[in-house]
Amino acid sequence: MAAVNPSALVQPPASVEATNDLRPIKPPVEIASGWEWVWWALGVLVLVALALFLWRWLQRKSIPLPTPPVPPHVRAKQKLAEALRLIADPRAFCTAVSDTLRVYLEERFDFHAPERTTDEFLVELQGTKHLLPDQKQSLGEFLQSCDLVKFARFEPTESALRALHDAALRLVDETQFDPIASAPPPAAALPAVLSNQP
Repeated sequence: MAAVNPSALVQPPASVEATNDLRPIKPPVEIASGWEWVWWALGVLVLVALALFLWRWLQRKSIPLPTPPVPPHVRAKQKLAEALRLIADPRAFCTAVSDTLRVYLEERFDFHAPERTTDEFLVELQGTKHLLPDQKQSLGEFLQSCDLVKFARFEPTESALRALHDAALRLVDETQFDPIASAPPPAAALPAVLSNQP
C-alpha cells in the first residue's frame, strides 16, 4: 500500500489577499426599549373600540323605533269600519259590532264586558259613573238589539243595521276622551247683614 501525503489533502488558500479582504459594515442592531408592546396594545384597543362603536351604531340604525300603542277609540273605529263589509249577513255584522264595542268598553273603562252576558254587563254598567244615564240606556238597547239578531235569528233591515252601527260609533265618539269637569261654583259671598251684628 502506498503512503498518502497529508499535505496533498489540505488545499492552501489561493492568495493571502483574498482572506484579509474587508467586508462591508453591518448596520447597527436595534435593541428593544420595552415600550413597543404598549403601543401595539393601545393600537389594538383603539381598533376594537372603533369596531364596537361602528357595530352599535349600525345596530341602532337597523332597529326600528317602537310604534306608539293605538288608542282604544281608534282601534274601535277601525273595527267598526271593517264590520260594514259584513252588513249583508246580519248575524255576523251584529256579532262584529257588539264584540267591538264590548272590547272598546273593556279597554277604555276596564269593564269586563267580553266575558259577561248582556244582562250581567248591564247590571255592572248601572253601578258605574263612567257613562251618562242616556249613554247607559242607549248601550243597553244596542246590546239587546244585537242579541236579538245573534241569538233569536231576528232579521233586521239594512237601515236598522246601519242605525246599530251609528249608535256604536256615536258611543265611541262620546266616550273616547275624559269629560271635562266643570269648575265648582264660586262660594257665595257672606251677606252684609252678618257684618252689622254686634
